[in-house]
Amino acid sequence: MDGARRDRYTPRRMSFIASKLFWWAVNPGNVLLALLCLGLVALLAGRRRLGVWLIGFVTVLGLAVTVLPLGAWILRPLENRFPAVDVPDRLDGIIVLGGAINPGLSVARGQPVLTDSAERLFAFVALARRHPEARLVFTGGSASVVDTIDREADIAGAVFDSLGLERDRVAFERDSRNTYENALFSKRAVEPKPGERWLLITSAYHMPRAVGCFRAQGWPVIAYPVDYGTSPESDPPSLSLLAGLDGVHWALREWIGLVFYYLAGRTPELLPSPR
Repeated sequence: MDGARRDRYTPRRMSFIASKLFWWAVNPGNVLLALLCLGLVALLAGRRRLGVWLIGFVTVLGLAVTVLPLGAWILRPLENRFPAVDVPDRLDGIIVLGGAINPGLSVARGQPVLTDSAERLFAFVALARRHPEARLVFTGGSASVVDTIDREADIAGAVFDSLGLERDRVAFERDSRNTYENALFSKRAVEPKPGERWLLITSAYHMPRAVGCFRAQGWPVIAYPVDYGTSPESDPPSLSLLAGLDGVHWALREWIGLVFYYLAGRTPELLPSPR
């Protein structure tokens, strides 16, 4: 049995698949669609009261997502958790988490395709130029259950070349599929020494879970949040169902991820904070 086939049945692989299936089931958009379908089925089956109640409930939720900044309300506590810090004059290393590249689409189109989290890469390149003494690490493989061939780390080198950062300066970790494995595999590759100062770059809303994962590996890192989606105190409503639903989607996904990681022992705290 080859390595790829063995990995298909490992507990870590099964946990990864289970987490993807769970999120598919609780995805806000999928839940709303399921409730709407149930309402229509109830009406067709003669259960008028139940059908009207379900459709009305979906309508109210849709209106709330459209006219209220629900996503920002849920996301802001995460983005404000780790405020921006002054970067030390000297760093031993800089780590950037994957999530800013769509590997499958990049391969299909023959050029790097970036996601809404591209600020991670821009910040990484800027800090790498300011700190030539620092070791550089990009960590990110494939987050897809189906496509495990195309990986972010294999595309990232071309992105860095285009931004003027020599890819030879960067160590690429290409096997991780989630934040937990980002921390686990990066530590194995880097073997940081006690007292070293490593900077961690990821999206602000994702920073609490990311820092928690690195702390669980005994690797204290300096948080460098980027890619903000909310203002520090308040945001106007989007007045768009799709935009509002997208905000709720990412906010709930991260909070659910925090709970799951804490219960699974992947982070030492439910909501990690600066120390």
